[in-house]
Amino acid sequence: MEAPSSTPRPPALAADIHDQIRVQGAHVNNLKDVTVTIPKRRLTVFTGVSGSGKSSLVFGTIAAESQRMINETYSAFVQGFMPTQARPDVDVLEGLTTAIIVDQQRLGADVRSTVGTATDATALLRIVFSRLGQPHIGPPSAFSFNVASIRASGAITVDRGAASKTVTQSFSRTGGMCPRCEGRGTVSDIDLTQLFDDAKSINAGAITVPGYTGDGWMVRIIAGSGFFDPDKPIRDFTATELHDFLHHEPVKVKINGVNLTFEGLIPRVQNSFLSKDPDALQPHIRAFVDRAVTFTACPECGGTRLSEGARSSRIGGVNIAEACSMQISDLAQWTRGLDEPTVRPLLDSLQQILDSIVEIGLGYLSLDRPSGTLSGGEAQRVKMIRHLGSSLTDVTYVFDEPTTGLHPHDIQRMNNLLLRLRDKGNTVLVVEHKPETIAIADHIVDLGPGAGSAGGSICFEGTVDELRESDTITGRHFDDRAALKNEVRTPTGTFEIRGASANNLQSVDVDIPLGVLCVITGVAGSGKSSLIHGSVSRAPETGHGTVVTVDQSAIRGSRRSNPATYTGLLEPIRKAFAKANGVKPALFSSNSEGACPVCNGAGVIYTDLAMMAGVATTCEECDGKRFLASVLDYQLGGRDISEVLAMSVTEAAQFFGAGEARNAPAHAILARLVDVGLGYLSIGQPLPTLSGGERQRLKLATHMAEKGAIYVLDEPTAGLHLADVAQLLGLLDRLVDSGRSVIVIEHHQAVMAHADWMIDLGPGAGHDGGRVVFEGTPADLVATPSTLTGEHLAAYVSATPVR
Repeated sequence: MEAPSSTPRPPALAADIHDQIRVQGAHVNNLKDVTVTIPKRRLTVFTGVSGSGKSSLVFGTIAAESQRMINETYSAFVQGFMPTQARPDVDVLEGLTTAIIVDQQRLGADVRSTVGTATDATALLRIVFSRLGQPHIGPPSAFSFNVASIRASGAITVDRGAASKTVTQSFSRTGGMCPRCEGRGTVSDIDLTQLFDDAKSINAGAITVPGYTGDGWMVRIIAGSGFFDPDKPIRDFTATELHDFLHHEPVKVKINGVNLTFEGLIPRVQNSFLSKDPDALQPHIRAFVDRAVTFTACPECGGTRLSEGARSSRIGGVNIAEACSMQISDLAQWTRGLDEPTVRPLLDSLQQILDSIVEIGLGYLSLDRPSGTLSGGEAQRVKMIRHLGSSLTDVTYVFDEPTTGLHPHDIQRMNNLLLRLRDKGNTVLVVEHKPETIAIADHIVDLGPGAGSAGGSICFEGTVDELRESDTITGRHFDDRAALKNEVRTPTGTFEIRGASANNLQSVDVDIPLGVLCVITGVAGSGKSSLIHGSVSRAPETGHGTVVTVDQSAIRGSRRSNPATYTGLLEPIRKAFAKANGVKPALFSSNSEGACPVCNGAGVIYTDLAMMAGVATTCEECDGKRFLASVLDYQLGGRDISEVLAMSVTEAAQFFGAGEARNAPAHAILARLVDVGLGYLSIGQPLPTLSGGERQRLKLATHMAEKGAIYVLDEPTAGLHLADVAQLLGLLDRLVDSGRSVIVIEHHQAVMAHADWMIDLGPGAGHDGGRVVFEGTPADLVATPSTLTGEHLAAYVSATPVR
């Protein structure tokens, strides 16, 4: 474990009411009448097993009420445009300050959002180029791929009574957007065969785009546009008719006396589907896009998104596209070399942001990296950048496992940043599992003792030393250390990788042993994912069998999705209810015949507030149960379908494991969920409410049913409590002992120590990484710790802090 920061701890905690946040009688989610006092201007870490109630207390109670009260300070008119937030279920909340939430929600996947735009670094860089770039091409907007160039003229009438006259004015706006790809960097090639069946007419159902049904408005507008015969097969269209059908610009048409807008099918599809965040699309829409559309780099701008003019202006031979594509650590060095007094304040501000990105361990990224491609941990650290240079003080910063995705070497950097925020006079609240970060806390609040209904209570409050002496599950496991294996497994073969050069890999040659537990290590950005995901996914092509990959990509599913639907558990449950009651299975689906007609089976009524966050209110008709009242009359084992979906995984496993409700298929799925440590989850809990670690383990449980030869797991310890790591190690052992090869990308030293073989990449990140710096057993690495990973693993197994 790394040594805590040398920053001195603040004076003893004050007891004055103005120096503490007081929570009394909190009942949010599983919280059981929780009362707790949190010191202000201190670093407080909230611990406990997954599902113990940490997030319900910190995010669902304290941060939620702070934000609600801030919203209420706006005028009634402004509040009318803002989402209405219900007061958390808590008796008393005192001493709140403005809360800034820095969570692991991924940044929007819109292609126009990048690391540079998310941190404001690109905005400053545009101003620098507008001042220093040669040739001079215009204002900062001339370097923006989000601003188009407009040249237009129009006539306006100046009302001066009898002397009124019309004046012609020219309008112009200089932007840097590439006109070909409209600033997206890619152009799309649409497979027309996926849009329509040219053997059919429009009225006969030729259009196969999701949502374009024969009786729907989209098809009615196309059929009634008058530009072609809707009863003629599309293959018989003339060239003009086909062009109008596919590419016609928007035009007003009148259908059945109603004025409507018709436009070609391709721009309609582009505007409806391709301009949206892919992860926000419904699964069947996403599948259509994946099937019908191919994206390639824009041939005009080379993927830079910028116009020729923006790319022509340079500073010292470097244009803004090249600057944004640099590794940020290199860009920081380049910026430091710019010596121009006229823009010194700008350069200093830009330098501060770039240095902060490097300091936070993300120097291997580039400013043009799409924000949607960042992992949850990377996204959270990018959000931190805005706050490090903030002049705000006495605010409450709320962090959700900020060490996620960090190598042990980088955790100390994160700790120092948390302490810096505290030392500026802020209250820092951190939900965390890593002992290295728990160790720097001024105050610790431990929730539990278990998860779900078995949690929701305060088990401990105090200092780190007091936690170690406590009898809580966190205290007992705080100093846990996994021992190195006395014997390691013998490989059954090898997976050869030769000349791997994806991303920052430097022509890597390495043999991955099969039939064992192989752990891939290295600092963030060293090339671990590039090596494994870029090469091992080809295993079937090289004769190594099926590969099951459980990565950190977001689970695709709407707010109607839940663990029961995602894992396929709902299917045997529906059939069991149908068989027991002699009715159709469709009645027991909230997306089908049994759905409440008012909320359409969602359980809540969603109100879309356009650019504002939507509002969800519990459906009064079904009281949030999602089903028709008549459906709830049917029971299985004394429970109706809504009661079953409200069960925890553990409770449901017991319910379907014996007695009248015994169901082998359902029990098998539930057993896998228990295996991966998700026994506390409700099987009907909406997927968007799950943490990143929970989603990944949900994917793992689902993939465990597959007969893969090679399992690839990307940081499976994310979100796991210290006490749950041993359970994960047991699961990995069972996979290997069943004849599978298991490859794990991981930072947790307990997983490293448990490996049969390790491959360490580095020595640094970005272009400083991409090489194999160690291959061998954990014992070999500990014996001669020649890498950063080796140093930290040796310190971990010997319980000696790295200094």
